Amino acid sequence: MTQVKSNFPIITIGGCVIVAIRDDLDDQDIVALQDQLVEEVARKGAHGVIIDISSLEIVDTFAGRMLGAMAQMARMMNARTIVVGMRPAVAMTLVELGMTLDGVETALTADRAIKTIMSGRA
Repeated sequence: MTQVKSNFPIITIGGCVIVAIRDDLDDQDIVALQDQLVEEVARKGAHGVIIDISSLEIVDTFAGRMLGAMAQMARMMNARTIVVGMRPAVAMTLVELGMTLDGVETALTADRAIKTIMSGRA
């Protein structure tokens, strides 16, 4: 039986919830992370979500769908989602799988993502 990691390093800076997805997460961990992330967005009243995937070597269809779902949930809670650190191989894999990740913006770094989110605030 797999032990699901219950706590993920999620921090909040300037109204942005930031989480790094590690390469060693299995499907159950990703679902648990999604739940924790949505709870944190609600608890902090965040207006931005930054998901760092720089440690991911590959993304399968489940992880890709979960990224899209996290962005959609955040959007429903009035938070903008930006994925940072996407490797070229990950981008190519997502395209080859036909995954568009609707509603997911990208940035090269977390710093750029924070600036983008902050510039869009009213």
